[in-house]
Amino acid sequence: MSGSSVVVGVDVAKAHLDVVVLGAKLGAERFDNDAEGHTALVAALQLLGVALVVMEATGGYEAALACALQAAGLAVAVVNPKHARDFAKSMGRLAKTDRIDARTLAELAGVLARRDDLARFIRPLADVQQQQLAALVTRRRQLLTMLGSERQRLQLAVPMVRPSIEAMIQAIRAQLDDLEAQMIAHVREHFADLDALLQSTRGIGPIASATLIAQLPELGRLNRREIAALVGVAPIANESGTSRGRRRVQGGRFEIRRVLYMATLTAARRNPVIKAFYQRLIATGKLPKVALVACMRKLLTTLNAMVRNNKPWDNSIHGA
Repeated sequence: MSGSSVVVGVDVAKAHLDVVVLGAKLGAERFDNDAEGHTALVAALQLLGVALVVMEATGGYEAALACALQAAGLAVAVVNPKHARDFAKSMGRLAKTDRIDARTLAELAGVLARRDDLARFIRPLADVQQQQLAALVTRRRQLLTMLGSERQRLQLAVPMVRPSIEAMIQAIRAQLDDLEAQMIAHVREHFADLDALLQSTRGIGPIASATLIAQLPELGRLNRREIAALVGVAPIANESGTSRGRRRVQGGRFEIRRVLYMATLTAARRNPVIKAFYQRLIATGKLPKVALVACMRKLLTTLNAMVRNNKPWDNSIHGA
């Protein structure tokens, strides 16, 4: 990371970008959220020796800008909007405007830039193939949500509307089948080696592998504690004075955690290493859910090591 003290906060909207720079002066404060606006902002920031740019995840409106900034060699952290809002409240800043949000993000960038574990906040540069895979994974999640909603409606539907709902369910299932086939084909074409590495693990199937490749590009780049915290499977301490509360997992990337949960359910039955680990935890009196979360963490950190070392699953190593 650069030794510069210049940090930037960008509040991203559909049409425009509000920018606040701390430690230097920037001529313009608002840019269009399009290719021309991104080019202009990149050109302006490159002259300032920026240490870190922080923006919120906004459902995709920030993706193109983050890629443009990283392609220009700038460090970019895309943070959870809740974390940014909590930071603003901790500063006593209750008002909310685009300009205020941009300043809050710049101040948050100043804090993050001084952290020893800054690397876990930096967004890896996604290539076109990874962006396309991420879009397929997101669309699959949307279809699954729609399918769940239609199934719930079917349970309460009067006979007259049931055929319509059943037809919609069949259509969504057909879309899911087609989309999953596209995902698998895309992974085989562009990420065959990484996919084979991940699927060498019992419990990781084609969908889990595609989701990890698309939405966890940090896999193999962080240490085991950082990757567990990023996904949200690291136990969070709850202690104060003599009080020792129960540790919980929270935050992180929900979609990765959901896929990892399903993979761990399979691994706890069919993967000899994870199965033995789960049974050992249960034998010591751990609750099944607690043991399963611990297995999720072990599975994730093992996958992280496999990708970092470019070595497939090995029971003799990971069972130690």
